[in-house]
Order: sequence, then C-alpha cells, then structure tokens
Amino acid sequence: MNNNAKTLENALIGAWGISLIATLGSLYFSEILKFTPCDLCWFQRIFMYPQVVLLGLAAIRKEYGIARYSLALSIIGGTISLYHYALQKIPFFQTHAISCGRVPCTGQYINWLGFITIPFLALVAFFLISVLSIFIIRKEKEGKIS
Repeated sequence: MNNNAKTLENALIGAWGISLIATLGSLYFSEILKFTPCDLCWFQRIFMYPQVVLLGLAAIRKEYGIARYSLALSIIGGTISLYHYALQKIPFFQTHAISCGRVPCTGQYINWLGFITIPFLALVAFFLISVLSIFIIRKEKEGKIS
C-alpha cells in the first residue's frame, strides 16, 4: 500500500472515529446524565448515527466513495447544528424560536467556557467529518489511490 492510499485510509478511519465519539457522547448525555434531547437534537442524531456504521464498513472495505454520502449527511446535520446553536446563543433567534417539543431547543444542558454547548459539539463533529470527506473526494478525483 502506497502512502497516498494509507493517507486516504487514515482519513476515513478518522471520520469514522469522529462519528463514533459524537455518537457515544450524545448517548452519554442522554442515557448516563439523563439529559432529555430536544427535537433538533434528535434530527442531529439522525444525521450522525448512521455515519458510524457507514464509515466503519467503508473503512474496513476501503471504499472511499462513501465520502460523498458522508459529506451530504454532515452538511445537513451541520446546518441543523448551526441553527440549533444560533437558537441557544443569539437573542434574535431565541425570541423567534420555533416550538421544539417537550424540551425547549433554546435550553443549554452544558455551557463550557461560555460557548461550548451540545449543538456546538455536534457542529464541530459534522464540520470535521465534512473536511475529511472533502479531502477524500479530492484525493480520489486526483486518482491518487491505487
């Protein structure tokens, strides 16, 4: 295996690792700490959880084409995370927030360092997976894998 193929494999494993950590983190918050997810949190989970399986299988099989699908899931999930974070941190969005089920989407179970909330953590994960997916797509288009 040449260095370029190894780099792509590592990027795919990295994206899988990020999705796994994000999934386990969300399960820790809801199942261990008993934080009830709001509706927007559930939508973010819908776009993160499948990536653990998809990226994991793709890493095992070295199927780099999965990056296109992972990128689509991450862009949609990241957009939801960004909107959710705006609901929490920007007063305009807080006053014009949509109804979000039993648990208000403006609530903040955690607020580390004054800006790190659960939607922020999800946004970072979606962003990192997107960056790695774009990297894989570009390298694959360049024909750098063998």
